[in-house]
Amino acid sequence: MKRIAKNLIVSCVVFSSATAASAACFADYKAKQENPLRLHYGVLEVNVQPCRMTRAVKDNVAKRVAAGGWVLLQVESVFDETGLEAKKRDAGEFYLRY
Repeated sequence: MKRIAKNLIVSCVVFSSATAASAACFADYKAKQENPLRLHYGVLEVNVQPCRMTRAVKDNVAKRVAAGGWVLLQVESVFDETGLEAKKRDAGEFYLRY
C-alpha cells in the first residue's frame, strides 16, 4: 500500500511539473521606425521556460520585430497568460502580431 501511495505522489508531482513547464510566456515591448518616426507597443509570445527576462528573449523579440521593419527599443516585461488580457487593448494591431 505504501508503494502505491508513493507512486501516486510521484506521478502527481511529475504531471504538475509538466503542466507548469508547458505554460505560455509572453513579452511586451516598444519599437520604432525612422523617416518618419513611428513608435509602437506590442505583445508577442516567446518560447522560453522558465518565463523570465533573458538576453535570448531580447534577441528573439528584436529579430522578430525587425522582420516587420521595426527596431526594438526595449522589452518591457515577460509574463504568463495571467497578464495577457490586460495588455491586449494597449497593443492594438501589434497584439501577438510577430
